[in-house]
Amino acid sequence: MAIHSVKIKREACEGCVNCIRTCPTEGIRVIDGEINILSELCIDCGECMRACHRKALGIEEDDWGKIKESQDSAYIADPSFFTQFSHYGDPSALESMMISNNMEVLIDDVEDAFDLSAYATAQLINRTPKASRPLISVYCPAVFRLIQSKFPELLPRILPIFNPLGLAADLWRLRTNSHKPLTLLAPCPAKITVIREPIGRERSPFDHAVTVRKVARSLMAEGEHPDDAPEPKKRSNRWVAWARRGGESRHVQAFSDKKLTILAVSGMRNTLDALQELELGRLRGVDFIECRVCDTGCVGGIGTADSRFLASLRLGNIQSDWEISEEDMQRAEELYTMDFWTVTKEYLPRPGLPLSDNVSDAMLKLQQMKEIYNGLPHIDCGSCGRPSCQAMAEEIVRGHGSVTDCIFKLREGIATLANRIVTLSESQPQTLKKRSGQQ
Repeated sequence: MAIHSVKIKREACEGCVNCIRTCPTEGIRVIDGEINILSELCIDCGECMRACHRKALGIEEDDWGKIKESQDSAYIADPSFFTQFSHYGDPSALESMMISNNMEVLIDDVEDAFDLSAYATAQLINRTPKASRPLISVYCPAVFRLIQSKFPELLPRILPIFNPLGLAADLWRLRTNSHKPLTLLAPCPAKITVIREPIGRERSPFDHAVTVRKVARSLMAEGEHPDDAPEPKKRSNRWVAWARRGGESRHVQAFSDKKLTILAVSGMRNTLDALQELELGRLRGVDFIECRVCDTGCVGGIGTADSRFLASLRLGNIQSDWEISEEDMQRAEELYTMDFWTVTKEYLPRPGLPLSDNVSDAMLKLQQMKEIYNGLPHIDCGSCGRPSCQAMAEEIVRGHGSVTDCIFKLREGIATLANRIVTLSESQPQTLKKRSGQQ
C-alpha cells in the first residue's frame, strides 16, 4: 500500500464533498458521511486540505515536542522556513537564533547541496539532445507523483537528481560521519511523505519530519536569546530562492554557460496545464520545466505558518549573490564528480487500482463499468460521494456502491416507483370488474 501524509479527523467531517472536487487524482471518497482517502491515488498535494473549511484534514507529522525535548536531532529546513519570520531578514540571523535555542540547523551543507543540484541540472540539460527536452524538475514531490499517476510517459524527462534537501543530509553525514538523528522541516505533506517513501532512493537520510508551521510557531512562542546567539555568517543565499516560483530556474541558469529557455509554473491548475501541453508536444524549444503544485511555490505550502504573499515579499528582500565565484564553481564541480547526487531507483509509473487480479474477470468488469457509466448522467456533481461518474461506475463494479447512490438515478427510480403505485392504485381485482360494469 502506498504511503501518504494527509490525516483524517473524522469527527470534524460533515460530508460536504468539497475535498473530492479538488483532488487532481480522484483519490477521495465520501461514503456514509465519512471521508476516505485512497492511498494508492493520493499524491499529498494538500489541495483537499485547502478546500476543507471544517479542518477535517491535517498533516501526519512526527511529534515536535518529543523531538525538541530530546535535543538529540540536527535539522535541515526547507528554504520556505526562512521566510516565515518578520524579524529575521537573513537566514544566517535565523540560524543564530535557532542555535541559541539549542537547535543545530545545517545551512552550510544545504547551500552546497542546492548549488550541486543546480550545477548538475545545468550539466544534464546541456548534455541532453534538444529532441528529448524539456527536462522536468523533481524538487516538488507532489509533481513527481502527479506525473507518475496521470502523465507516466513524461517520466523519462524527469531529472535523475536526488532532492537537494536529501543531498544536504548526505553531505552532512559524509562530512561529519555523524549518526545523530536528522529532522526535516517541511512545508507540505508531500515532503513529509518523502522521508517515508523517498523518490529515487530505497531509503531516506531523514529520521523525522515536522511542518514548518509547527516549528516556526514554537520558536515564536519561545522568544529569542540574543546573548547566546553566535555571529551570523555571510552566505550566497541562492538556495533560499527555491522557496518561490522561478528560484530554482534562476539558480540553474546561474550555473549554465548557455542561455536556457525555462518555464516556471506554480499552482495545481497551471501545473496540470503545463504537463498536458508537454504531453501533447506543444512545448518545443523549452529546455527545462520547473513545476510547483502550491501557488507561488513552496512558500504557499499548506504546512507553512505565514501568508504566502508576505513570505514571498520577505524572500524578495533577502540579499542573494547570483554571481558564481570561481570557488563556488570548483566546489560544485568537486561534488558533482563524487557522483552521489544521482538517483539509484528507477522512476516507475504509479500503479492504479486493478479491477481484478484475474485478466478475464477484469475485462468483464471493464465492460460492466462502461455499461453502468453510459447510464449515469455524466455531470460529475459529486453528490454520490465520488469525484466523477466514471469513478462511481468503477466503485459499483468493485462492489462498493450501487446505481441508486446517484441522486439522479435515485430520483428516476422513485419516479418510476411512484408511477407504478399510481397505476396499481387505479387497478381493480378481476372479481370486481364485472360488477363495476353492470352498475
